[in-house]
Amino acid sequence: MLATALAGCSLFGGRQQTSESVPMAAATEAAAPRVVEPDLTATEAAIAGLNDSAQPVAGDDSPIRPGAPMNYTVKRGDTLWDISSLFLRDPWLWPEIWQINQQVENPHLIYPGDVLSLAYGADGRPMIRLSQAGAARVSPRLRSSDLDGPIATIPYSAIASFLARPSVISAEQLKTAPHVLAFRDGHMVGGSDHEIYVRDLVGQERTSYNVVHVGDPLRDPENGDVVGYMGTYAATAVITRAGNPAKAMLTSTARETLQGDRLIANDLTPPMNFSPRSPDRPVKGQIIAVVDGVELIGQYQIVVINRGARNGIEMGHVLAVDQAGEVVRDTFGQRSFLGVKPGSAFAPKVQLPNERSGTMLVFRVYDRVSYGLIVSAENAIRVADHVRNP
Repeated sequence: MLATALAGCSLFGGRQQTSESVPMAAATEAAAPRVVEPDLTATEAAIAGLNDSAQPVAGDDSPIRPGAPMNYTVKRGDTLWDISSLFLRDPWLWPEIWQINQQVENPHLIYPGDVLSLAYGADGRPMIRLSQAGAARVSPRLRSSDLDGPIATIPYSAIASFLARPSVISAEQLKTAPHVLAFRDGHMVGGSDHEIYVRDLVGQERTSYNVVHVGDPLRDPENGDVVGYMGTYAATAVITRAGNPAKAMLTSTARETLQGDRLIANDLTPPMNFSPRSPDRPVKGQIIAVVDGVELIGQYQIVVINRGARNGIEMGHVLAVDQAGEVVRDTFGQRSFLGVKPGSAFAPKVQLPNERSGTMLVFRVYDRVSYGLIVSAENAIRVADHVRNP
């Protein structure tokens, strides 16, 4: 069921091309697209030498990645980010390249077995289109499992633990979160199979919640405002009786439950219906936390940034991550007015420039913070590193 929920990834925002698609030859005449076996992968296409003079060569200003296949058959386990990276230098340009075919069902979705083709319009602009629909798209009855559903934007395995057991709580979540009021039978702390009383659960329709111990606040480094809190998963609370207070049973305990611990919805609904794209407005922010608390952040780790919906951030936005430049003292510069070279304590300070260290894709947005997945990391990424438009 989770794979089915995750599977939907929409390609909204694609620019539909109405002109007949023909590749541009080196001469002024247009040539027909070269026919390629539909099941070739990117590697096989490159080995076969398909990117010859019969198709345009990806120049320095082309969005197409050099060596991109002319055709690619979507496989189980592929993600939209993988496919975008296969064809494009910058995967967030996918909405500008994807050509929607309104003649097929669910044109915004991509299924295993679909054949995607790279073509060029009469104006020389590249496009990627569905050239052959896979069996899973044509007949849903042929889908042998959830793996044959539409592909996901990002791998579910990378965000599953975060969705199941959140370790960062936004300020908005905390405001409305129910809390543990007391324990039945006079317990001071709660453990497995203990019953608890929960306050402020009125209007909630869920049957189970994560019990989270609220930790240190997360502050916006620009103004010091509290925008969220670190959280530690304690247990799962299964509601056994409605009311205010309601009653619940503790299961799947990882640590003791305390009075005042918060109940956070265990939202297993993965992000869906979005495509990677660059923000429409300038974005400048910082990483303020990493979900699993490590010091050095790498690929497929989840980070929190101090920008949210109020700053124009949306699900699917791609941001560049810059390693913050250090401040160093220049002890090798000009001599002092006394003719003595200054020591390190008196040498002028110099701010080194920021350096690109990776790329993140936003998958969940709140008012003042957003959660993003590091999809590539060229260098070590740390808390306080800067994020910006790619």
